[in-house]
Amino acid sequence: MSGARLVRTIRSYQAEAGGQTFGGKYLRGAAVATSMFNRYGGFANVSKIVMDFYDRVLDSDIVGDYFVDVDMPTLIDHQTKFMSSLMGGPASYSDEALERIHAKLTIGKPAYDELVLLLREALEEFEIEPADIDLVIDEIRSKERYIVNE
Repeated sequence: MSGARLVRTIRSYQAEAGGQTFGGKYLRGAAVATSMFNRYGGFANVSKIVMDFYDRVLDSDIVGDYFVDVDMPTLIDHQTKFMSSLMGGPASYSDEALERIHAKLTIGKPAYDELVLLLREALEEFEIEPADIDLVIDEIRSKERYIVNE
């Protein structure tokens, strides 16, 4: 069976099994059991979510000024890796690294809460399942003590 025909056969099976797609990637069904990172399309789609998140951040009256002199392409790259790690992807960040990265910044609880809210909105925009959004937000909340320092 050719590669293209095999892909069509798998997609047909997935559709019959009630599967859904996100960005052309299979999300649910008996054929594939994968991490949240893989279910939602890997780095390609996580980076789109992160870019949407930072569009919201830059428009925010509460946190937008934090990012005025920031190298956004580099930050988006790092944040994509961080978000991927929270979703079960291959990248990882230690709590010590998060604390070290944020130590020189003055981040208060209201700013942190705004960032979490904007992240939730971005995840919802990309139709991430509510239970998966809750898992990501819980993970972000568990890192608060390493990020908030004011």
